[in-house]
Amino acid sequence: MSYASQSHDQATSLWLANDLPREILSHLKLSDCPDTAINSSFKLGSAAQTSIGLSGLAAAFILSLRTGNMQDVSVDARHAILDISSESWYTVDGQVPTASARDYLTGIYRTKDDSFVRLHTNFPHHRQGILNILQCDPTREAVQAALLHWNAQDLEDEAVKQKMCIAAYRSFEEWDKHPQATALRGTPPVQLIKIGEAPKRDINFKESPRFPLEGIRVLDLCRVLSGPVCGRTLAAYGADVLLVTSPKLPDLPVLDIDTSRGKRTTQLDLTQVPQIDCLKELVKDADVFLQAYRPGGLQEKGFGPQELAKVRPGIVYASLTAYGWEGPWKHKRGFDSLVQTATGFNWAEAEVFAKFNGQPAMDKPEPRALPVQALDHVAGYFLVFGIQAAIAKTIAEGGSWEVRVSLAAVAQWLRSLGQLPPDTAFRDGRPLPKRMTPPDTEVAALSVTLHQATGDKRDVEGHLRTMSAIRHAAQLSVTPVKDVEAPMCLDRHQPVWLPRV
Repeated sequence: MSYASQSHDQATSLWLANDLPREILSHLKLSDCPDTAINSSFKLGSAAQTSIGLSGLAAAFILSLRTGNMQDVSVDARHAILDISSESWYTVDGQVPTASARDYLTGIYRTKDDSFVRLHTNFPHHRQGILNILQCDPTREAVQAALLHWNAQDLEDEAVKQKMCIAAYRSFEEWDKHPQATALRGTPPVQLIKIGEAPKRDINFKESPRFPLEGIRVLDLCRVLSGPVCGRTLAAYGADVLLVTSPKLPDLPVLDIDTSRGKRTTQLDLTQVPQIDCLKELVKDADVFLQAYRPGGLQEKGFGPQELAKVRPGIVYASLTAYGWEGPWKHKRGFDSLVQTATGFNWAEAEVFAKFNGQPAMDKPEPRALPVQALDHVAGYFLVFGIQAAIAKTIAEGGSWEVRVSLAAVAQWLRSLGQLPPDTAFRDGRPLPKRMTPPDTEVAALSVTLHQATGDKRDVEGHLRTMSAIRHAAQLSVTPVKDVEAPMCLDRHQPVWLPRV
């Protein structure tokens, strides 16, 4: 079986599992040899190509339901790898950002029991919460010294109690014995759940739409990477995506500039009743509600899936979590790097890398992270796929639908693809380009130029900036994706919908 047919098999399985028509799959064109597209023992090229390919194919299918015409969707695996690391390649006014998205305390540390933990401190309140647990100064040296008084599992348990972001280092075998792994077993990377009755969706917004999702309105309440990548992709397929963030929560500008491309951005303080009411009014005319809060977090404010299905029958409610909706960790906070560490990926990657280098096997190798934030990005593209599959259901049969994706379920799916031999992974696998100014020629060839949006507040001071960014890796043969503007700010627009064309 060829590499390309393996990727097609993965795409076929997920497509059919969500009740989409088999004949559409012939329009998906995937490049050969995806698993040497990057130097990792995991099949990241296949995962990137499959998830991006499904998102593009679903967009083409939606457009065919509106126009009667189907088109081909092509995805090159190397382009897909650069797409799922897009935050590394953009420039603003020709310059690579000098700031880092990572806090200086984030990372791997050794523990008392000769194991490791990974700390995630990229938000100030998470950093302070961990320092409060460790009772130490905010330096890597002080944190490491404090951690030598903790066993890895004990610290992880305490972090759960304190709602902080720490993962103990595990092998696959250790993870498989964990009750959360048991709860996740059999969970697909994308779940569609009918949550209410509604008439069939009217899709005749326009006789000849320029883009698959033209006329679709999306409320995006996500931060960091996975959810924002989903919203960015829906915007590329033509949706009116309104990113709603809070003025009281910390932002991540190094990531936000890249993931907000194509969106309109506004801010609402959901601790204030008038602004909660504003969001409720937006919901009434929304088609998709995308959120990545902890399970139940928005339900407390009246924005849970069941509530919105009553307010807006026919809505697609898309949710992302770290560890899923069942099990003891369903409320546990988590990010891509933490899920990698907790579920065995850093251990398994380290073992194969050691074999490639001819190093003797160790009882507990030092953790080795994946070369890209693959769980985040692949989960984001699976969200795009799931949302469009749900939209297709609202067209064919009506109803309100919830789409569920978790980082841990995506990790479980990635693991199911298997690992590559050491030489294939680290000799044949291609390293990422260098991050540099001017951009590496490979990056430049796959980049698109976008201009800063003025927004409807018209409050941009100084010259309008220009950015270059990796263009979307799914190439639609008839309707190229929409790459025009980038807000480069989280409060560029009023909290209102654009008129439907």
